[in-house]
Amino acid sequence: MAVRFLSVTRRYPIDLCRLTPSAVNRSIVGLFSTAAEHRSAGDDCHGDDGDDDHSHSVMHVRTLETRTRKLEEQVHDLTERYKRALADSDNVRRRTQKFVEDAKLFGIQSFCRDIVEVADLLEKVEEGDGVQQLTQYMAHIQGRLQDIFTKHGLEKMSPVGSTYDPYQHEIVCHTPAEGVESGTIAVVKQDGYMLHGRTIRHAHVGIAVKTQEQ
Repeated sequence: MAVRFLSVTRRYPIDLCRLTPSAVNRSIVGLFSTAAEHRSAGDDCHGDDGDDDHSHSVMHVRTLETRTRKLEEQVHDLTERYKRALADSDNVRRRTQKFVEDAKLFGIQSFCRDIVEVADLLEKVEEGDGVQQLTQYMAHIQGRLQDIFTKHGLEKMSPVGSTYDPYQHEIVCHTPAEGVESGTIAVVKQDGYMLHGRTIRHAHVGIAVKTQEQ
């Protein structure tokens, strides 16, 4: 009690020497009443703070739960989109693979259709035809064949008089330089062909060289 009284008097200093005994008693009672009110008020405030903290915690938990649900929905949506994209990609890959395989098998379909016409012309040649008639047939077939080659980008090389190119020509012999410059291609032993500018068969050529008499 004395300790509480001293604590109260420190917070609310009173000059006891100037007070009568009855006034002292009233002052002491008043001080304790004031202290009790403050303590009670403090307890009430503490209780309110506890309720506020609890309410804040509940709201925070609810907010987190809402965000979690939204994130789960987003994850589910993205997963479904990924599965659909993966399935579409697989379908495109299969169709592309089938297209490439068909291109390999039927890419020369147009060329084959044209070359069949040449086969038809050859079948029309009969053994009883004369030399002149056979010559005409062969010239017609040769012309038709060259037209087909040109149509499909197949070109026969004409290397005579040009410089040797290892990507297009293959040297099979040397021949005296007659009418051509030494070191150039003088004769073609086997025709070479290019498909759209790419060599598909090298031309077998003979290179012109100077003889001792020259």
